[in-house]
This record gives sequence, C-alpha cells and structure tokens, in this order.
Amino acid sequence: MNTIIAFIFMFGLLVFVHELGHLIFAKRAGMLAREFAIGFGPKLFSFKKNETLYTIRLIPAGGYVRVAGEDPEIIELKPGHHVGLEFKENGLVNKIIVNNKSKHPNARVIEVERADLDHDLVIEGYDVDSEERVVFQVDPKADFVMDEKETQIAPYDRQFASKSVPKKALQVFAGPLMNFLLAIIIFIILGFIQGVPVDEAELGKLTPGDPAAEAGLKQGDIVVKVDNEDVDTWTDFVLTVQEHPNEEIELTIDRDGEILTVPLTPEQVEEQGEKFGRIGVMRPFEKSPGEVLTYGFTQTYELSKFILTSVGQLVTGQLSIDNLAGPVGIYDATDEFVKSGLYSFLTWTAMLSINLGIINLLPLPALDGGRLLFLGIEAVRGKPLEPQKEGLVHFIGFALLMLLMIVVTWNDIQRLFMQ
Repeated sequence: MNTIIAFIFMFGLLVFVHELGHLIFAKRAGMLAREFAIGFGPKLFSFKKNETLYTIRLIPAGGYVRVAGEDPEIIELKPGHHVGLEFKENGLVNKIIVNNKSKHPNARVIEVERADLDHDLVIEGYDVDSEERVVFQVDPKADFVMDEKETQIAPYDRQFASKSVPKKALQVFAGPLMNFLLAIIIFIILGFIQGVPVDEAELGKLTPGDPAAEAGLKQGDIVVKVDNEDVDTWTDFVLTVQEHPNEEIELTIDRDGEILTVPLTPEQVEEQGEKFGRIGVMRPFEKSPGEVLTYGFTQTYELSKFILTSVGQLVTGQLSIDNLAGPVGIYDATDEFVKSGLYSFLTWTAMLSINLGIINLLPLPALDGGRLLFLGIEAVRGKPLEPQKEGLVHFIGFALLMLLMIVVTWNDIQRLFMQ
C-alpha cells in the first residue's frame, strides 16, 4: 500500500508540475487555457476557475493543458444556422445556444447570415420571429452552449497561433523547465535535511572497532595521500581503500595543520560476489546554505548529463531498448526506493523529473521538443506549417510512442516474471 500511495503521489507531482508550467506561461501570454488535466479518459473530478476547467481523469498516463487554437475550435457558426442568443446588461451577446433552444425561453433566436468570432466578434442574421435583420456584438468571453454544456469562445488574440514565436516557444518549453526546477528544489531540500557530501577526502563518523578507529584516525582528519599517492577527492580515497582488502596501506593525513602518517589494514568484505576493502568511516556532510543551494543545481546538472549520455547510447545502439523501463518497471523500482527510505524515494523522484524534462525536449513528434522544432521551422520560414500537416506528423509520432510504450511495458512484465 505504501508503494501504491508513493507511486501515485510521485506520478501526480511530476505531471502536475510539468503541466503547471504550460498553464502558467499560457496565461502569461494571454492564451485561453480551456483545460488543465491530470490523466486521460473519463473525468473523475473537475471544477472551473478563471476560465480554466481543472480535471482529474481516469487513465494515469500523463496530462495536458488544452490551449485555444492548438486544436480546431469546437463550434463554427455557418450561414443558415439557427442559434439562440442571450445578452448581458450592456447589450453584448454572452451566450450562444447551439441546440436545445427550447430550454432557453428568453433567448432570441436568429438565423445566422455571417459570424466572426475570431476578430470582429459579431453575429449578423435575421430574427426568426420578426424576420428583422439584426447585428449583434459578442462579448470576448461569451459561451457556446451545446447540450447544456458551456464552452468559452476564443477570439484570435486568445489563441495559441496569434502569439509570437518566442511566446509560443516559452509556453511549450515551460513544462520541461518546471521538471528541472522541481529536481533542483528536491535536491536543495535533501541538502538541508541530510547535508551536502563533502568532495575532499575528509573523514566523517568512525565506526568503533573498525580499522580506522583502531588506527587512531579521528573525525575531521583530511586524507592527503595513500601510499604516497595524492588523494584529491573522497571518491579517490574510497576506491583506493577498496582495492586493498587485507593489505596494509599508509595514510598521510592533515589534522588541523599537522601532517601525520597512519598505517592501517582495510578489512575484507564481500557483497554480491565482489570482495573489497573497508576501514569503517562515513563520508562527512555539510549544511551551509551556499553549499546546499549549489548542490541543487550541480546534482540536477550531473544527472542531466548522465541521462543525455544514456539517450545518446540508445540512439547509437550502445544501449538496447531492453534497458528502457515503462510504468511497470518504474513502479517496481519505486517499490525498492520506498523500502530504502524517504531520502532514496525523493532522490528517485528528482531523477524521474529530470528524465521527464529531457525526454519531452527530444525533437520527436507529439513531444514538446517536436513542437519546439516546428516553431523553429516557423521562425525560419516566417509562417507556420499548415495545421493539417503538422497535426498528421504529431498523430503519427504519438502512435509510434504508444507502440514503444507497449513494447517497453511488455519487457517490464517479462522481467518481473523472470525474477
């Protein structure tokens, strides 16, 4: 149960933060964000606030922000349509009733001759009862009413396509950006909780009775050399010790400015068939605000480099598709991290957030990176590609991604049953 709750929390957080980035920058650019959704499929829960419908949907496979103009507008009024109109006190149309007009006895029914809801915000036509020709101005936030469901109209200046390329690109890039920011924040929090690992070979807590303590080493000693070989980092020191199980080594240490030489013999331990040396000393941590803040950025940067390298190896064939994990594999890994404790789980969450950000920036159709690629083409051409062509490319790309997801999930299931 703990794993299920942790997985739902982690998945929801990653998707929420990603889509929140899209939503915030859509609104800042003046775009009409029709819906902010977590999940796909039928709605489980919804509420509307400030023009946007917020929904949680049944299938936990991602989320989306539906911005006006990214898809064809919902309803188009054509000559000959009969619609009912309701008005605000200032005379502007605020409801356009497409069907079930009998349920709106106060609506004025007209036969549409011309309607421009993109630029002029006007409806022209003839009153059905009096046959009088009428012209009405439409409120920029008027609603279509179809099957008693209200949908706000989107004048052209509220649509995605009306904005400059930089604003559109920023709105698309904001999702992955928020995933990187989430990782940075998580690592900063972990830094304040546990501290930041010290890079130099300084000794932390010593285990009583182990070789380091028995040899007279103390917490705070800095290892300068091992067997007259310079030691620059904690990693160098640990690797050197591990290479000498049951072999005497000589440590040159700096203890408050005094240089000492200490011989000791690492004890031999074995894990998963591997034998290595250990002296019983912990790595020190520090919690200074400057180091902790820097740690959030450096950890995110280092993990981003690692993930990008792995993606490159996958593209070049150095890594097999079998190394990829889908939802089943991620759930299985989450179970292990939950068992390891909160620190491990939060680190895993940060890693997945970085991974989500990077994957979404790949220049593939249906991903944010693919959309950014099309915006780059638009910037070069001076005009966008035809929506039908771009939509077809994204559709094909989405279908291929779903196929890849099925293959990866099948591999995950096979690995679980083969364990």
